[in-house]
Amino acid sequence: MRNMLIVAGGVVAVAAIAAGVYFGTRPPAAGPTPVAVAAAPDKTALLAVQPTDHVLGDPKAPITLIEYASFTCPHCAHFHTQILPEIKKKWIDTGKVKLIYRDFPLDQVAAKAAQIAECAPNDRYFGIIDLIFRGQPQWAASQDPIAELGKPLRIAGMGENEIKACLANEAKANEVINDYRGGETLGVNSTPSLFINGTLYKGARSVEELDAAFAKLAK
Repeated sequence: MRNMLIVAGGVVAVAAIAAGVYFGTRPPAAGPTPVAVAAAPDKTALLAVQPTDHVLGDPKAPITLIEYASFTCPHCAHFHTQILPEIKKKWIDTGKVKLIYRDFPLDQVAAKAAQIAECAPNDRYFGIIDLIFRGQPQWAASQDPIAELGKPLRIAGMGENEIKACLANEAKANEVINDYRGGETLGVNSTPSLFINGTLYKGARSVEELDAAFAKLAK
């Protein structure tokens, strides 16, 4: 499903969409104990809204949820299709939590999908990534994932020509790369990785776990 090279019992990073930069293929973690991130100056900035960030909800919401995800990660798809709708209804739509979505592609296919999503207008970005995650079982497992991904994106106004132009857009590629590098700076090495007001939660999390984390901060 992914362009991975398996050697000596390990997984080797695949070629990236820009020279000199790689996206490593790493398995998702299983939800270890949350860890507070040290507040170095560069890390502090990354734990706040950046100019290029995609934000769901009120940007002034007191609780900040940052998600680092890969479009070929099944756990990320589960979060977006099964967990996020409940979180959105209870916490984001009520103005208590804002979600910042950032790319951390685990392989070249995920990197290209992320680049395509970056070409979506801001007001349609989260609708596009919802389409991508919901269709993941079909397009990610196909022989030509990007061509297959293009099928559901047509209804969002992204045809073959738009996708080709997007994949040739160096600025959009750099946005994905910058997200990835920022994630590495914060200690991200698997997906999904969630930061809730600066505390790192690795791996799949239930609605109940996230409810509890938000409730503590909302007091």
